[in-house]
This record gives sequence, C-alpha cells and structure tokens, in this order.
Amino acid sequence: MKLPVLAASMLLAFGAATSVNANAAAQATKPFVWDNATVYFLLTDRFNNGDKTNDLAYGRKADAAKLRGFMGGDLAGITAKIKDGYFKELGVNAIWLTPPVEQIHGSTDEGTGKSYGFHGYWAKDFTAVDANLGTEKDFRTFVDTAHANGIRVILDVVMNHTGPVTPRDPVWPKDWVRTGPKCTYKDAPTTVDCTLVDNLPDFLTASRANVALPPHLVAKWKKEGRYEREVKELDDFFKRTGYPRAPRYYLIKWHADWVRKYGVDGFRADTVKHTEPDVWKELKQEASLAFEEWKRANPGKGPGKLPFFMTSEVYNYSIHHGRSFDMGGGVKVDWLANGFDNMINFSMKSDAAKGYEELFSDYSKALHGPMKGYGVLNYVSSHDDGSPFDPARQRPIESANKLLLAPGAAQIYYGDESARLLNIEGAEGDAKLRSFMNWDELESNAQRGMHRVGEVREHWAKLGRFRAAHPAVGAGVHQMLASSPYTFKRTWQKDGVSDRVVVALDLPKDKAVPISVSGVFNDGQTVRDWYSGKTAVVKDGKVQFPAPAPVALIAQD
Repeated sequence: MKLPVLAASMLLAFGAATSVNANAAAQATKPFVWDNATVYFLLTDRFNNGDKTNDLAYGRKADAAKLRGFMGGDLAGITAKIKDGYFKELGVNAIWLTPPVEQIHGSTDEGTGKSYGFHGYWAKDFTAVDANLGTEKDFRTFVDTAHANGIRVILDVVMNHTGPVTPRDPVWPKDWVRTGPKCTYKDAPTTVDCTLVDNLPDFLTASRANVALPPHLVAKWKKEGRYEREVKELDDFFKRTGYPRAPRYYLIKWHADWVRKYGVDGFRADTVKHTEPDVWKELKQEASLAFEEWKRANPGKGPGKLPFFMTSEVYNYSIHHGRSFDMGGGVKVDWLANGFDNMINFSMKSDAAKGYEELFSDYSKALHGPMKGYGVLNYVSSHDDGSPFDPARQRPIESANKLLLAPGAAQIYYGDESARLLNIEGAEGDAKLRSFMNWDELESNAQRGMHRVGEVREHWAKLGRFRAAHPAVGAGVHQMLASSPYTFKRTWQKDGVSDRVVVALDLPKDKAVPISVSGVFNDGQTVRDWYSGKTAVVKDGKVQFPAPAPVALIAQD
C-alpha cells in the first residue's frame, strides 16, 4: 500500500509546486497588505523537531501529563519547513510563533496534571531564547530565512504576567508583581488589578515607581556573563526615554529588543485587556522605533517597507464590537486607538456557521465602515479556544472557504490545513488543542471523515496562494454577483494600485457551468481560474472553464 500513497503524495507535491511556480510572477505584482495577510500560527514546540539535541533543557523531565510537556519542536524545525517551501505552497506570508523567551525551568499543576512552559506564556527571562527551542543564532536564522522567502514574523508578547512560581522558579519581587486577588472579570479593576489564575503573578503595569532588577535575573545574568551589558542597555534606554524604572518600562524595553536585534515585523499581544490600555501604545512606539533602527542597519534585508504591526488578543472581542469594547462597569475601550492595527476576531468561529453571503457581506461592511483603516484577524480554531468551528475536523473544505475567503486577515492554526485532530484522548483542557503537527498523516495521506488529508491541504493551499497574490480577497470590498452558483466579487485600490477578483463556491462536481463576471471583467478578456489553473475568455458577461472544479478563483493574472 505504500507505493500508491507515495505516488499520491508526490502528485500533490508536484501539482502544488507547479502552481507556485506559475503564480510567482503574479504574486510579485501586487503589494502585501496586513489586511489581507495569511498568518500561520504555531506553537514552536509542537510544530517540527529540527534539532533533537535540545529536546529537554534546564533539567526538565519527560514526566508531564499528556500533551503538557515539551515535545521537541524548535526554531530549527520552523526554518527547515520554510526552506522546504511548506509555507509558500500554502500562500502564507506571515508566521506568528508563541513566545520564544526562556520559560520557567520547573513544572506546576493547574489541576490538569504536571505542566511545563512548552507554550511560551510562562516567562522566566524575557531577554533569552528558551534552550528547548534553540539559540539566539537559531532565532536569527529563522527570521532571516522567513524574510528571504517573503514571510513576515509576528512575535507573541506577554506584558501581563510572569510564569508560575515553582521550587525552581521564585516569585518576582513585590514591587514587580501582585500574587492576588484572582480576577473575577466583572469590570475593569477586577480584570486588570488581579491575577488571571492562581499562581500566575501579575505585573504591576500601572505602577510608575522605580524598581530594582529582580535578584533572580541579576544572579542569572552574572552567571551567564552578560550582567554588565544588560545593565548598560537598560541605563541607556531609561536615559533616552526618560521613563521611570517601573516594571512596564523594563518589559517594553525587553520586548522591543527582539525587534531591534532580529527585525521581527510585528507583535501579537497576549492578554491585552488585563493591562492598562496605554501600555500598548507605549510598546508600539518603542517597537516602531526599534523596527526603523533595524531597517536602517539592515538595508534590503526585510520583506518590505511597511511600519511595525501589532494585533491584539482582547479575549471575546468580536468584529461586531467595532471600536468599542465593553470592559464592564460602564468602561468601554477603543483598543485600536492604543497602538493596535488589528484585533483578533473571536466571533469568526461562530459566525462561520452562517451562510457565505451573510458572513462575507457583514464583515465587509464592518471593515469598510466603522473599522475603516484597521483590520481583524479571523480564525476557526486556536490554541486556547475550546469551541472551534469544526472540532471534529469533518468540514475542512468549508472551513477553508470561510476563513481564507472572508474579508479580513486570516489566521491558520497549525494543522487547520491538514485536519489535525483537536480532541486528543487522555489530554485535559487546552492541551487537547495542542497535539504535535500531524506530519505522519500528511505523509501517509490519512483519511479524515470524507476526505484525505492531502486533499484537504491542497484545497487550503490553492485558496491561500490566491489570497497571497490578490489583496482584494481579504482587503477588498465585497459584493455578491449571483446566488446560484454563489458568486461574489472583491475590489481593492490603494496608492494607485488596484486589484479585482471573482470567486464562485460550491460548484457542481460533474460539469462545468458558466460563472458571472459582469462588471468586473469585460467580454473578450482572458481570465484564469487559480483553482484549476485553466483559462477562458469572457463572453456575454460570463466565463466557463473547460473542466469542472468545486471552486473558481478568477483573476486576470
């Protein structure tokens, strides 16, 4: 049975490579815009193991509860997949990775079994790469390789909390963090001035009081031989900015350094509503300065000239909230006025249950109305959302259609494109969502419901490459052209550059049918379907391609 599977995999790979090569010129003619970005979100530890020598660092052990310990994924593994063309074949033009900073060394039990900081959200030292993921050189190589392949890097940053306290990881000083009370989320104070959960110390980001470096960092940096350098950099930062030596400004400096040193293109801000809004505006200012400094020092090295980008995780924010998020107690916040360009859209997973036209038209009206000038990042599954759109992975084609063709930027959670399972037996809580990437199933072209995972991935890839080449898909204005077959157009224009596309969905499987393109493409024009690779000439306001396909992705280039 191995030969047919291998042959099928090779055929898929050949088809993808052919399409990528054929479309390369078209992709180069249209600019990248964040409103149309296809962002691949991955947990570094769960994606690909490129270096087995760093699988257990700092004396960590393989004694965690199921899916709650380190599993070997690393920065070298991401770099290898970039070089293999995996992301380019998917049309991915930005990678969001979980925080690579050094995590707590010990383990803790949150009530779901022994857990380690494999996910990146339990920081011990914000200035170092966690050794389980690699080295500073590995991180630089990852960013440089991404940039060389036209892929931007979004770094996940945490300004809200430290890692849990363990016998190996002491609590930060009292002038740095609070250890209670636990948040009740009734209003702004009970969301901000509190700890998210037990044993997760909360940074005193409202404080303007000067604080000394935490003793554990002083001892650590001295042991590593970099104490003097780190202190000098902090002295220079506080002298330049005039900021007090308060916790929030140390954190801002440490996060901005990842931009200054490596050329990271953007931040995804974690637990945003659990800090004061102006924290993020100040972080954006410093990160933007760092980004421009890096670009001056590295001319021609990055993927473009766009300014620094920030998207926010304001838990339960919906595109339908527009620019006003209710914190409770009569307090509403416009997070986009506080440094953010984009908001993660938590309602996409439920909105995806709607029909295509209602979903697409509602999002277009919002983005080109109340939210004009800003964007959303849509998703159908994620690392800590226990209510994904398709939890059993039985509707992966529909998931792709709705996510990758909806107005707005799209977040592919690693394995969306390969129907990676989201409910792993024996795992508890959000660990179920965080299994290792299913490379083995891709290699064997495993069955998932009505589909083979290779077929699923190729469908996602075709839509993704179309998005990458055409900013109109995510950033354009939506208008329905026909209800049967369901057909719509998207049009986009900015800075003298324009783009227009037509998409038809749920086409008959057994025959080719005429598709309306009236008002978008003129009679006599030759257009191409990015899904099938076929071309046809427009006649009487319609186009019919020579072979049936479930989707038509129509453009002139």
